[in-house]
Amino acid sequence: MSAQSVLTVLEKLAYPVIQIGITHEGQWLSGPNALAAFQSGDLAELTPVSMLPAPDGGKLYRVCQPGSPDCTCKVMGAFDIAFPALHGTFGEDGTIQGLLELADVAYVGSGVLASSVGMDKALFKDLMRTAGVPVAASWLLTRNEIESNMAQTVEKIDQLGRYPYFVKPANLGSSVGISKVHHAAELNAALTLAAEYDRRVLVEVGINAREIEVSVLGNQEVAASLPGEIIPTDEFYSYNAKYLDGTSRLLIPAPLTQAQSDQIREFAMRAYRAADCAGLARVDFLLDKDSGEIFISEINTMPGFTRISMYPKLWEASGVSYPELVEKLLALAVERKADHERTHYCYGGQA
Repeated sequence: MSAQSVLTVLEKLAYPVIQIGITHEGQWLSGPNALAAFQSGDLAELTPVSMLPAPDGGKLYRVCQPGSPDCTCKVMGAFDIAFPALHGTFGEDGTIQGLLELADVAYVGSGVLASSVGMDKALFKDLMRTAGVPVAASWLLTRNEIESNMAQTVEKIDQLGRYPYFVKPANLGSSVGISKVHHAAELNAALTLAAEYDRRVLVEVGINAREIEVSVLGNQEVAASLPGEIIPTDEFYSYNAKYLDGTSRLLIPAPLTQAQSDQIREFAMRAYRAADCAGLARVDFLLDKDSGEIFISEINTMPGFTRISMYPKLWEASGVSYPELVEKLLALAVERKADHERTHYCYGGQA
C-alpha cells in the first residue's frame, strides 16, 4: 500500500520508475506492472532480477534461469534513486540499506546504522538513555535463557512485581509478537511468542499511557511535525488495531498543552539526531495518564507511507502535502548521497 501511494505521485511527476517487488522468500522480481502482479499474486510474467554489491551506478541485472543456454549477466535497467517502500525485517533494519550503500546509489531514508538501531528496541532504548530522552524501565532476555529455564525466567520477572508488562521481540515492528501481560500466569505464553520472532526479547514495564506520534523530516536540518494521538480499539495498539479492524482513531493534532507538544517534538528531534537518522522517521511516545511523564517508545525509520498513514497525515496537518513530501524525500536522498561522496575511504593514496 505504501508503494502504491508513492508510485502514484512519481508517475504524476513524470519520473521513470522501475518497479521491483520482493517475495517472502527473498526473490526480487521486476516488470512494468510488478506492483499489480504482487497485488494479484500472479507473478508468472515478472522477471527475476538482482543488484550486485558493487559501485556500478545502480544497475539492475536480469537473473539467469537454471538451464538457460545464455547465462551471461545482462543489465535490465539502471536507476538514480531507490525508494525502499519496505517495512520491518529486511526493509527497515539496515540490510537493504547496506546493499544500496555497496551499490553506491542514492536512496530514501536512513543509513545502515540508524536503520539497525531503530529496528532494535533494546539498543534504541539504551541509546535514548545516553541521549537524555526518557524511556520506560525494561529488561532484555535471550531466546536461550527463555527456552533453557522458563520457570526461573518467569519467577525473576514475577518478583519485580510491576505488572502489567509488555513482552516483545527486540527486533520487529507493527506490534507483531507483542503481548500485554497482567500476571505471572500469562508470562510463559508471552515469552514463547516473542521468542518465535527474535532471539532477543524485551520485557517492558507497562504504562497507563496515551500514544503520541511525531513525524520527523530532514538530514542535517531537521524538522518535526505537529504531534498526533492514536486511540486504539484494542487494549493497546496491536496489529489488529493497526491494520485489521479499521476502527482505531487518529487525533491530529493531539490534544496536548503547548508545553507537552514542544517537549515531545524536541525529544523526537533529539532521538532522530542521536540515532543519525536521515530522510524520514516517525517517533512514537507514551504519555503517562497518571503522572504526565513522557517516555519515548520507538523510532520507525521507514514508517507506513500510504496517504492515510500517520507519517504523511501529520505532515499534511503541518502544511506539507503528500506529493511535496515525496519530492522532499527524493531531494534529501540526493543531498545525503552528495554528502556521502565527500568522505575519504582510503588514506595516503592507498586503497
